[in-house]
Amino acid sequence: MERQNPVLTAIRERRSVRRYTGDPVTREELLRILEAGRWAPSGLNNQPWRFLVIQAGDARQEALASCSKYAPILRSASALICVFLDREAMYHEAKDHQSAGACIQNMLLAAHALDLGGVWLGEIINHSPQVMDALSLDSRLLELQAVIALGRPAHPGVSSRKELAELLLEEL
Repeated sequence: MERQNPVLTAIRERRSVRRYTGDPVTREELLRILEAGRWAPSGLNNQPWRFLVIQAGDARQEALASCSKYAPILRSASALICVFLDREAMYHEAKDHQSAGACIQNMLLAAHALDLGGVWLGEIINHSPQVMDALSLDSRLLELQAVIALGRPAHPGVSSRKELAELLLEEL
């Protein structure tokens, strides 16, 4: 019998969770999630990501909600992690964007490992100027990548995937 690998299991079982119970996410849980993001790979180990954590009740939560068609998710989350790239720390646009994606995935996997629900909200970057104004941040210094909504899951999340054969350019 094949031994289960916890990393591979977490990758298969993690789901986007968009509804939350309202119970808080602790500071310790947030720090563990941020640590997981911090350990993502980056070109030249430049670690260009920067984080802003907004917890439930902060007026900026509503300000962010007004910048996205996913406002109900943003409003109901117990915490939001805004992920940015530091423009001065970047050295290659494509590589730095890829590393931000790895950082976000690490944080989502950490949230799952902590029995939290989370979802990667990328649509919000379509409204980046509004977001930067709402957060009083300088877009000359920071580039918005995503907002991660977090909370105690009110549903398990569901997903499906295409068969691997549909994704391969040639048979393996």
